[in-house]
Amino acid sequence: MLAIWGLSKFRHWAVFLFCGFGLGMAGKDGQMYWYDGAVYSGERLELTVTEPGLLYGATTFTTLRVYGQNLNDPRSHWPGHLRRLGAAVAEFDWVTPNWQRLETGAQLMAQPFPVLRLTLFADGRELITGRALPGDLRQRQEEGIVAWLAEGVGLSRSLPHRKTGNYLAPWLALQQARKLGALEAILVNERGEWLETSTGTLWGWREGQWWTPPLAAGILPGLVRSQILDAASRQGLRIGLAPWLPTQVWEFEALAYSNAVVEVVPIRQVLRSIPAQPMERQRYDGGQAAIAELRSLLQSRRFP
Repeated sequence: MLAIWGLSKFRHWAVFLFCGFGLGMAGKDGQMYWYDGAVYSGERLELTVTEPGLLYGATTFTTLRVYGQNLNDPRSHWPGHLRRLGAAVAEFDWVTPNWQRLETGAQLMAQPFPVLRLTLFADGRELITGRALPGDLRQRQEEGIVAWLAEGVGLSRSLPHRKTGNYLAPWLALQQARKLGALEAILVNERGEWLETSTGTLWGWREGQWWTPPLAAGILPGLVRSQILDAASRQGLRIGLAPWLPTQVWEFEALAYSNAVVEVVPIRQVLRSIPAQPMERQRYDGGQAAIAELRSLLQSRRFP
């Protein structure tokens, strides 16, 4: 492999050269990944049987959408994703990764893939995988989706303020949601308060304004969430930060969720499983102008 990460002053030229080499290594199915400073074809990764990331989920990760195949496009929000990873590494007292090498790998992987997942191991190794955007993303954004309320099953995230490899609870909730014909699951706490979806931040419209659960409720500080809140503050728009009590959530006129990949997607229907009863279905068909306002806030975001 070319040791290009050590040549900082030639980094952009080297990435360009390496991209052509790396793309040629992609397997027959187009799959490739970056691991510990090198690019590999296929989908197989070799780990030791004592790997903490495998045994305990001891990894931290972030998922970003790369706009225009360019990490430096402001919409990609590369600095924000680096800060997320850096904060987790510092809190967990893990080995600091080679940030320049991580960026080199990410820029390489951004050429064929618009969505990247950057994973850091406790000893500083990095793993970067890529995928396509959902094929029906525009339809989801325009028509909305169905979500399932994952209540009463203890499906809450571990260390909710960080994105760690221990993502079993949201994954299980999402699998159950898919079995029921929904695309997302809504996670709740022991008091029945709605927290977030399995992949994003919740937004609800009522009383003429948007609401979102506070960080203190035990949710991930989503990057898109922060951008929307910052944009609203600059424009003098109030967004309510309060727990979503089970007695209040049905009062919302509109629901949506957000993350760095799908941006803003309306939730038009929520399924609720009640033992020995038919599936309860709550519709959220209002707030068309409000959804447009939420998208407008995201589009007007500023980037430090």
